[in-house]
Amino acid sequence: MDSQIQKPFKVYLVSSPDSPEFTLLTRSLTQSSLVGLDAEWKPVRTHQSSFPDVSLLQIACQLGGDSEPDSAVFLLDLLSIPLSSLWKPLREMLESPETLKLGFRFKQDLIYLSSTFCSHGCDPGFDKVEPYLDITSLYNLLYHKKHGQNAPKQTKSLSNICMEVLGFPLSKELQCSDWSCRPLTEEQITYAAMDAHCLVEIFNVFNSKVANTGDFLLKTTTLSNSKENVGLKELFAKHDSNDNVLGMQFCEALSIVRETIGSDAGQVIPSAERTIQRLSCSVNVPSDEFLKIVKKYGDRILLKESDRRPKTSKKKAKKWSSTNGISNVKHLEKFDDWQGIPPWDPSVGGDGYPKFLCDVMVEGLAKHLRCVGMDAAIPYSKKPEQRELIEQAQREKRVLLTRDAKLLRYEYLINNQIYKVKSLLKNDQLLEVIEAFQLKISEDQLMSRCTKCNGRFIQKPLSTEEAIEAAKGFQKIPNCLFNKNIEFWQCMDCHQLYWEGTQYHNAIQKFIDVCKLSD
Repeated sequence: MDSQIQKPFKVYLVSSPDSPEFTLLTRSLTQSSLVGLDAEWKPVRTHQSSFPDVSLLQIACQLGGDSEPDSAVFLLDLLSIPLSSLWKPLREMLESPETLKLGFRFKQDLIYLSSTFCSHGCDPGFDKVEPYLDITSLYNLLYHKKHGQNAPKQTKSLSNICMEVLGFPLSKELQCSDWSCRPLTEEQITYAAMDAHCLVEIFNVFNSKVANTGDFLLKTTTLSNSKENVGLKELFAKHDSNDNVLGMQFCEALSIVRETIGSDAGQVIPSAERTIQRLSCSVNVPSDEFLKIVKKYGDRILLKESDRRPKTSKKKAKKWSSTNGISNVKHLEKFDDWQGIPPWDPSVGGDGYPKFLCDVMVEGLAKHLRCVGMDAAIPYSKKPEQRELIEQAQREKRVLLTRDAKLLRYEYLINNQIYKVKSLLKNDQLLEVIEAFQLKISEDQLMSRCTKCNGRFIQKPLSTEEAIEAAKGFQKIPNCLFNKNIEFWQCMDCHQLYWEGTQYHNAIQKFIDVCKLSD
């Protein structure tokens, strides 16, 4: 599926019923015919006897008329706003036949959301979302149009769907972060906003694809991409395989969000007042085409009485309460802290150079380790079996880094071959591994490995002429580098070319700061 251009959007943090953001929210809920829904809560153990409280509700709205449409994401801080002030406008929006709701497996979110409101006196909470479209269903419709009606249904994560439909993946690094902590970090705000906004973007792609076949047409107007308000997709799309700092696009995207929200939860955002004035002149009248889309593809979520009660598993409860459960916990704990001799130690036949194998759950950590000069491999296949991971780590004398608790339960794991990474963010994971294995990092080691394949660079740098020749039919070198006296470095394994440009120097400074090498 082709990469799509993403529209600009604004982010509003709603934390008080007396704020202009709250006024804009309530106005938008009645003016928007299309919204995307998502929710965040503090991670809990699955055997807990009650539902978790939702900490943040994200609502992405497509606002305005044909002449001046707009997109906005509202982040509702449910720990700050009196829920009684939200219950009525949210319930009306969820049940409004004139508002199409989008979600990604949203039923679980709705159960937790309803429980949260009921526990704060807003009984009966929420029991219906109609009309509703699940992004998974939309993706399968697009997939079948491309591969035929007999193609099997696909079970994809939201990140993978975004990659295929919009051309960029969603980072799920913060999915399990503590959403009950305040204030929210800027990274959490960016993550939460993108999770909701991408639902609307995916729907717009679906609409345009199906509209081309003449099935239906939901009228939407593409926004002009001004320099002052570019979309996050455009920043992510700028990513180049030569980029030595893989997180630079995220930092640029973060600056956009930083400009559109206040630094303080109660800060007035002038753009909210301007948008309120514009919306007050528009009326939300569903078009015939919109009614067609609802009639043909619309679904609904209905909560039964049994959905309102946490499901307890006797088998799981027994596992956690019995001595066998305690034994399992101790079995996992022994991988939390590194002890013993690593497999690369010369005393056990190693070559003395630290080597790691990062599974898919910490694949971003592998790139960070490479940036500081460490040998960090990834699995040979995208979906390796647990035994394959263990065999690769043993064969190459590597320590397997993972966050997968299931992987730690296999009996054939041997000591000093696996380490459970506790941190969620890549920078924190890097520092954790450096400390756990007492790795010695120097400034000379930074950016000394290929971040793409983990290979080493050739010892002698290439001139501009040599680099141009080496890149023919393989890699494009920007014309602006031709007249500069810079050196190029080539990976001996994948032949990727690197040069000491702005991104290189930014990367060096970043890891000097992260690893505290300047102290």
